[in-house]
Order: sequence, then C-alpha cells, then structure tokens
Amino acid sequence: MQAPDSGYGLWLLAAINAAFFIFFAWSFYKPLTRWDWRGFGMFSAFVVALFAEMYGFPLTLYVLGGWLSANYPQVDWLSHDAGHLLEMWFGWRATRISAHSTSQASS
Repeated sequence: MQAPDSGYGLWLLAAINAAFFIFFAWSFYKPLTRWDWRGFGMFSAFVVALFAEMYGFPLTLYVLGGWLSANYPQVDWLSHDAGHLLEMWFGWRATRISAHSTSQASS
C-alpha cells in the first residue's frame, strides 16, 4: 500500500518554474545599471518566493503548524486538501459539478 501524496515538497518543479519565469523576464528587460539589477533582483526574489510557496510548502501552514497540530490532531496538515484552511476550520466542502450531473439535471 502506498502512502498518500502530500501535495507539497515539489521543490524541483518550483526551481524549474522560477528559473523559467526569471529567464523570460530577463529576455525582455536586460538590466544595465546597479539600480536595474536591484529591481530585477527584487522581482526574482518575488518569483522564487511565489513558486516556493505554491509548490514547496505554504508559509501559512509553516507558521501555524504547531498550533494546528495541537488543536486539530485528526487532520493531516500535509495533505493537499488541508491547505485550504477555511474549509478545514469551518467544515466547508467545495461542491464539484461535473458535466454528467448537469446534463441529468437539465433533462
């Protein structure tokens, strides 16, 4: 039996995406001066942080991890669905509408 996939920790995908977007931006905006490089560095840091949080590990779960584990021990916070904190806290469930269910409702 396989362990469930956590949905996080895809660091290689985060690095590839960040490198792609940074190279894409560099191809249009080639920094020349020190101030240009500083602005480009800030953009690059934003892109790296964005993809690290998207594919690596969400900062909110990192910061609240101890409190969440203590107050909600039954929830696996490393599962992908647990990343939606409001749904987990309030018990909300997203409804999935498929083409099959909409075609039956219209007939």
